[in-house]
Amino acid sequence: MSYSFDQFCTDCRQALKSDPGPAGRETVRQNLEKLLHEPDFVAAECSDSAAAGIRTIYKDDETDFNVLVHVYEAGKSGPPHDHGKSWAVYGQAAEWTDMTVWKRTDEASEGNKAELAEDRSFRLEPGMAGTFEPGDIHSIHFPDGARFVRVTGTDLDAIATNRFDPQTQTVAVGSRL
Repeated sequence: MSYSFDQFCTDCRQALKSDPGPAGRETVRQNLEKLLHEPDFVAAECSDSAAAGIRTIYKDDETDFNVLVHVYEAGKSGPPHDHGKSWAVYGQAAEWTDMTVWKRTDEASEGNKAELAEDRSFRLEPGMAGTFEPGDIHSIHFPDGARFVRVTGTDLDAIATNRFDPQTQTVAVGSRL
């Protein structure tokens, strides 16, 4: 029995209404892994013929979660960043994404100063998904042709997020992703 994108959105809405905390987000992660094993969804949204870039394919009016598809022709390494007060679930559709989780080692009291240390790393392969809680700092690295789906707790363009530079030990407070 196939798992449709519409069913995915319904299941995520129900999970987040039932528990908007970590348990609900874990259900979203599990649902995303299930969706990423559906060849029809991956072919429709994440194939080689899909337009490059980031596009929002769903916004939920009740719980405010968003579903975005990321299609990249060229690989990329992104700086450490957070999603502000939002959470995010990344699910790999093609190629892989290396995720590095960072921890602040300072007291976050000096404006644009931020000291970070790598905490752990993991790789998302096709069909796998990983969750980042509000305020979690992470960076991503992926090769040419990578494609992933990201579910966020809200529209990240509408909230303040932060980008970190471990080399200069600074943070750009309030920058948008």
